[in-house]
This record gives sequence, structure tokens and C-alpha cells, in this order.
Amino acid sequence: MPASSQFWEFIAGSSLKVIPPYPGTSGHIALASFSEASLSTMMTGPLTQRGALSLLLLLMPAVTPTWYAGSGYSPDESYNEVYAEEVPAARTRALDYRVPRWCYTLNIQDGEATCYSPRGGNYHSSLGTRCELSCDRGFRLIGRKSVQCLPSRRWSGTAYCRQIRCHTLPFITSGTYTCTNGMLLDSRCDYSCSSGYHLEGDHSRICMEDGRWSGGEPVCVDIDPPKIRCPHSREKMAEPEKLTARVYWDPPLVKDSADGTITRVTLRGPEPGSHFPEGEHVIRYTAYDRAYNRASCKFIVKVQVRRCPILKPPQHGYLTCSSAGDNYGAICEYHCDGGYERQGTPSRVCQSSRQWSGSPPVCTPMKINVNVNSAAGLLDQFYEKQRLLIVSAPDPSNRYYKMQISMLQQSTCGLDLRHVTIIELVGQPPQEVGRIREQQLSAGIIEELRQFQRLTRSYFNMVLIDKQGIDRERYMEPVTPEEIFTFIDDYLLSNEELARRVEQRDLCE
Repeated sequence: MPASSQFWEFIAGSSLKVIPPYPGTSGHIALASFSEASLSTMMTGPLTQRGALSLLLLLMPAVTPTWYAGSGYSPDESYNEVYAEEVPAARTRALDYRVPRWCYTLNIQDGEATCYSPRGGNYHSSLGTRCELSCDRGFRLIGRKSVQCLPSRRWSGTAYCRQIRCHTLPFITSGTYTCTNGMLLDSRCDYSCSSGYHLEGDHSRICMEDGRWSGGEPVCVDIDPPKIRCPHSREKMAEPEKLTARVYWDPPLVKDSADGTITRVTLRGPEPGSHFPEGEHVIRYTAYDRAYNRASCKFIVKVQVRRCPILKPPQHGYLTCSSAGDNYGAICEYHCDGGYERQGTPSRVCQSSRQWSGSPPVCTPMKINVNVNSAAGLLDQFYEKQRLLIVSAPDPSNRYYKMQISMLQQSTCGLDLRHVTIIELVGQPPQEVGRIREQQLSAGIIEELRQFQRLTRSYFNMVLIDKQGIDRERYMEPVTPEEIFTFIDDYLLSNEELARRVEQRDLCE
């Protein structure tokens, strides 16, 4: 008989008992009881050597410790891992599906195991049980979705539930966000922008089950214009003798509602400290921020000129005024035409009360005092008032004299406009005559005048004297009044007289 057959017959004649482990251990002890005949046969027969070795190998799996994970007595039952192994066909036939707790009971934290056993619904860890693993909401399953209790008393795989978390959202420029539940599932993060900025894009984002945030990242855009405040409008009086006023003001107050940066402030109008003419002037400032938003403000500068009533020129005279002629500080001087002299104050001033100082003078016909002791006394009466044209002739019948006097008598208007007084010296002593209009000069005055001005009695001669008493032109023959007027207009008129002549150009025509 073969040795293997003898061995199994020996075993068949024995009884094998498996003793569960003692508390605190996880091993099983297998005990065999043999009859004396069986034992004698084993020790003396052909099985003595090989049979004993075979029996030892057979019994070793039964006494091997099994306190590693998957035995049902694992110290850490949260470690859901078993190893799949190939079970020999001989051992598979010996598996007992009736043992209710073949593998340890599954307990997945933050999840659930739904098990189906061949033995029925009350068996959750018997041999062959298949469990479907799932996680609570807010958790994601990591590992096997389905495990099976294997003959090795282990589950066929590992799995655990990990909390779903989205990545930390980056902060946006010039803005922030607040979240309802951090970075966990269903947490909603609401975005907001700093003062002066406007949110463009999604206002909120939600952490979804796939671990990603809904929507996209928004941006904060500066769309608010700067805040600008101009100075108050102001009114100022023009300075004396001027039609303008110098006006100062502080720069506008500018503030950006976003990042506080003002890139440029422009001014449309005169700068502070400028001279402003009479009237209203609009001053406008415009401020720009970094985002090219702009804001403007304006104020008004009003300049007033104190004005007096317009003065009327005197009869037979005229006015020359400084500045505008009627503004505060203006000075108006009164002048009389040729042959007239001023009676009264020579000038008046426009006061801050808007009234003229003094009272208006009048122009009266010039009174010449011929009863003086010398020619100098006579000429002083004309100083800075009148020009003199002294005509000298040897006798009244002199042809040149008669011709000259005739032309001058026809041009009295032009002579008066140019302030020219005619003095005639005619004849020989003792019948010599000297006169100014109808007034007769004494012989002594006539002689002094001839000597001062070097006028001869031998022939016709004539001299033109300006208002300062200076000899300006001499004539040996008669000349037309137009020639005299041209000379005076070109060389002797002051600026005031020249302006007056322009105004009165057609007065004598």
C-alpha cells in the first residue's frame, strides 16, 4: 500500500479537534487524539518517518497565530484592508460558510458599508460576504468601492472616506472674500471690493463635490471718479487806477475713492495770483485717477470796478483822463482851447465812494494883461498855455505883412485848435504899433520883444515860439497857415494835443 494512503487511513482513524484561543491571544490550537493501534502503526510502520512529518505540516496552519489585520481580532479595526490570496482547492472544500463572523465587521468612518451575505441579511461578515462602500455627503471614497470577505479571513481591499476640501482661494487685488464654512463642501465665499472699486464677475463661489469652486475669479475695477472740491467763488474790487484785480486762492481738495492715487490735476483758466479784468471768470479744475476716471469742479472769480459818473468836458475845452477815465483812482485833467484859460480846479479824482473830488472848472476867454513892466512879464502869461506867432513889418502897407495877416485872419479856428496867439509889431517909432488882438502894447514892451526875439524893423520877418518860450521857426516871407499847422502838428504837439487833434480833425472844416 502506498505511504500516502496509509497516512490518510491513519488520520481517518483519529479524531481532530480545534480549540479556540485563550483570551488575549489570536491563535488556534489543533489537538488530535489517536487510538493505541493507530499510534503503534504510525510509529512502527512505513509511516514512522514520513507520516510524522506530514502530520506536523498538516497541523502547523492550525496553530499559526492570526492576530494580524483581517483575522477578526485586529487591534485596529479602522484599517480596512485585507489581502486577496489563492486558496488551494483542497482547503476551499473545507471552508465553512456557516461561521457568522468570518471577517471582522466593517466600520468605515464618515461612511457606510452595505453588505450582502450568502447566509442572508443578518450575516455581515461571513465568508463570501460582499460589501458596497460609500461615504457621507461631504466626503469622498478613497480606495475600493466594493470588498469581499475572503477565505483568508480578510477583506479584499482597503478604503476610507476623506473630507472634500476645495483649494484655498487667492485674494483679489483691492478686494477680499468671506466664506461660510471655510474650504469645505457647500461653503459659499462672497467677494467684496474696497471702497471706490466695483466688482466685475461672479460675486460668490461655492465649493462643489468635485473639489472645485463654481464660477470664476472676479476682479475689482476702479470705476468711481475722484472726489474734488473747488474753493468758494469770490468777488474782488479792482485796485485804484486799475481795471484789474489780483486774485489768489488755494488749490482744490482732491481725493481718490479707490487707491488714493491722483495722477493729474488740470486747470482751465488763469493761475492763482493772476490779474483778472472786470467781469466774471469761470475757473475749472479736473482731476484724473490711475484708472483714467475724472471729476471736475468750478468756481467763479468776479472782479468789480468802482466807477464814477462820466465827466463832461468843459465848454471851449477838453478832458484828459488816466486809466479808463471813470474808474476808482482815475484822474481827469481839464484843458481849455486856445484863447481860453481854466478857471477852477485843474483836475478831479474818482474816489472809492464812486464820486468825483472837487467841482468842475470852466474855460473863459484868456485875459492878457498888457500893463506889465517888462516883456518877460508879458511872455510869462503864455508859458505852457499858448504858442506865439510874432509878426514884424516896417509899416502897415508892407505887401508881405498884408498878405500874411489876411491868410491868418481866415484861419483863426486852426490857430485856436493849436493854441496860437498872434502878436503884431508894425511900423517905426514913434508911430510903431504893437498889439495882441485889440490890446495895445507899450513902446517899452515892443522894444524888449524885438530885442529878445531879434526882430528887425527893416523888413518883414516872423517867428514861431512854443509854449516853453523857445524860438522854434523863423520866416522871412509869408507862409500859408497850412504850412504853419503842419510844422506845429509834426514837431510841437504833445501826446495829449496830438490825440486831441485826431478827435477834432474835421472841426474847422
